[in-house]
Amino acid sequence: MKTSLSPLFLAVVGALGFTSAAFAQQETENTNTGNSEVERIVVTGVPGGTPTRKVDTSFAITNMSEEDIKRLAPKSTADIFKAVPGVWAESSGGQSGANIFVRGFPGGGDAPFVTLQLQGVPVFTPPTLSFLENSSLFRMDETISFMDALRGGPNSVLSNGQPGLTSNFLLKEGSEETEGLIKYTGSDYNLKRVDGLVSGELAEDLYFMAGGYVYTSPGIRDTGFDTEDGKQFTLNITKELDNGKFSVFTRVTDDHGIWYLPGALNAQGVDNSYVQLGTLNRQSQIQVGADGEVMNVDLGKGRGWKGSVTGGNLQLDLGNGWTLADKFGYTKGDANTYGLVPEGGAVKLATVADNGESATGVVTGTEYAGDTDVQMFGSWVVLKEIEGLSNDLTFGKAFDQGKFTFGYFTSSFSSDDWWSIGNQSYYVVGNGGEMLTGIDCNDNADSCSWNYDINATGDGSSDAFYAAVDYKLTEDLTVDVGVRSEKHEVQYTVDEGLTGVVSKAVDYSKSDIAWTAGANWQFEKNKGVFFRASEGFKMPYFDDFRDNYGAYTSGEDLIQQVTQYELGYKMASQSFSLYATGFFNEVEGDTFVARPGAPAEVLTNEAYGVELDVAYYADNGFSVTVNATVQETEITASPTNQGNEAQRQPGWQVRLTPSYDFMLGDVESTVYATIFAVDDRFGDNGNTVVLEGYEQIDLGWNVFLSEDLELQLNVQNLTDEEGLTEGDPRNPSSPNGRYILPRNATFSVSYRF
Repeated sequence: MKTSLSPLFLAVVGALGFTSAAFAQQETENTNTGNSEVERIVVTGVPGGTPTRKVDTSFAITNMSEEDIKRLAPKSTADIFKAVPGVWAESSGGQSGANIFVRGFPGGGDAPFVTLQLQGVPVFTPPTLSFLENSSLFRMDETISFMDALRGGPNSVLSNGQPGLTSNFLLKEGSEETEGLIKYTGSDYNLKRVDGLVSGELAEDLYFMAGGYVYTSPGIRDTGFDTEDGKQFTLNITKELDNGKFSVFTRVTDDHGIWYLPGALNAQGVDNSYVQLGTLNRQSQIQVGADGEVMNVDLGKGRGWKGSVTGGNLQLDLGNGWTLADKFGYTKGDANTYGLVPEGGAVKLATVADNGESATGVVTGTEYAGDTDVQMFGSWVVLKEIEGLSNDLTFGKAFDQGKFTFGYFTSSFSSDDWWSIGNQSYYVVGNGGEMLTGIDCNDNADSCSWNYDINATGDGSSDAFYAAVDYKLTEDLTVDVGVRSEKHEVQYTVDEGLTGVVSKAVDYSKSDIAWTAGANWQFEKNKGVFFRASEGFKMPYFDDFRDNYGAYTSGEDLIQQVTQYELGYKMASQSFSLYATGFFNEVEGDTFVARPGAPAEVLTNEAYGVELDVAYYADNGFSVTVNATVQETEITASPTNQGNEAQRQPGWQVRLTPSYDFMLGDVESTVYATIFAVDDRFGDNGNTVVLEGYEQIDLGWNVFLSEDLELQLNVQNLTDEEGLTEGDPRNPSSPNGRYILPRNATFSVSYRF
């Protein structure tokens, strides 16, 4: 598919050449005072988490402040990643279960190349398990201070060795002043949410921050009942030491929301407001296992997280240039999935009805005519109990020409799974459409298509030693080298069919080495270029063995090898910054499985492209940020799809976010917008399904009635665009697709004290 550029994309990128020259001249006229782009600080990607100026780094990283995140008005954590260059995030499935792609890295869903950290600690070491990616374990609220998002770079050596995207969320901390916030949010879809936060001093040099939320909502697509509800509480305790700082935190979450799924594009009434789940079908009955045990399930539970993430961070200056940093975390809870999942496209009822003419609704008794659109939907239940413990210890030694760091990362993790998926029956297509009787497979079979039931348990561990050195060759030129040696072990058993007999057993232990090397030429204080080369890997986790069991038993290690090269330019002034990064990557050994039990497709993918991250702040209150990505992807090795583009990866995307601060009489006010456009994508590796590009416009307005009282209005998808994020991942030939969320508005009132 040849990439075609929209007028918006061409205008934005074309303007960058002019604006960078104009603003570079302005840079010499500005002084470095106040809130400045020069002083943007990052802590991710730096051994030990030492705060470092963004413009001094030799890797591609985007950071977002609390205000930046608030203006995005994210409906899910994955929504935040849409503002990160090089990242394509599909959050149209609801609050959990996002699909996130990085720089053309391969993937058929979830987020295998994304790690989410809280306070520098991975929330769960495996970046993706079936029906669980990291962002599903995390909810945004007022306790978050800022976020770093690092692509590539030294990722493959540090922490859990994620070669793709590492997003690190930092909590707010208390201070000597006792202060807080209470916030109420409503919407045009009957959202009711209350956030609260308080922070202050417990004793001398001992501070606290506590906050959370509670909410309920029927969802943006109305199901007729409250499909979304949750609560969360976060506590962060910080102790300032004579030679450092120690903090501990805990975050307890009980939050779930509906799983939005693709609809039949060949049926009437399926648009961006369509949702099949409703009051007439949320209660379902399935038969599981070899003996056909009957279970009653509530599909309205959707997808969610009920658990906790607890951890801490110790930073010490040991004197004589020596430092110590230790970050630890413990995660435990349930990440369950309930959904009404389509199978195949819509057909006319007459083609499947026993009498060839009509069928009757199970709940209402309504007789539906033969020209009614019907479709198979499966009642899917996935119960997943996870637990993980990790620790990242580093020692650093600074010397005249640089710094040496030695680290040890260790993690143990487990997942106990019980699945019953498939379980298809015919339903009337439409919002809340009911199941039918008078169709043979509905009345007399376990499923109209297929079933897959498992009971599985898995335990794993990762132990890695790593070392990195930064060395200043000249006043302007710095080089860095890092290496990681990791041992990865997995024990996994699965009973397919719920027969009580283990059908697959895994006892795995492999080691691999990753490295990174970079050079940073800072030819002016706030300008520079960098080059980086990295070799990393993605280790296999539980589902990888189940889906590729034949390869495992034949002796393959199932490790995906990742090679990356980056070339970047960066410059910053008080009011302007420009970061441009060219990248090339190759991933060998990726596998794609359309659905459990289907054969695995083994792939090698290549991608190259350019990321742009631009910000400008004028003296008159106007500001604008731009992030854009242009990339080309290719499957360079595959049994059937060699030469094709990688599925669901756009050739380009651009996001323009202007804002303007002004006075309404004596009242401060800000208006802002996000204008987003994305290229066509292929919905499958076979490149047979085209997902057309689309544009989306979001608007926002903040009014500060006083220093303490703030009003905020956000309207998303202003033009009610019907953009598609995916087709049917299990069967590309089925005419199904999942739309972005329809137009919606939220309004909040915040009071600070």
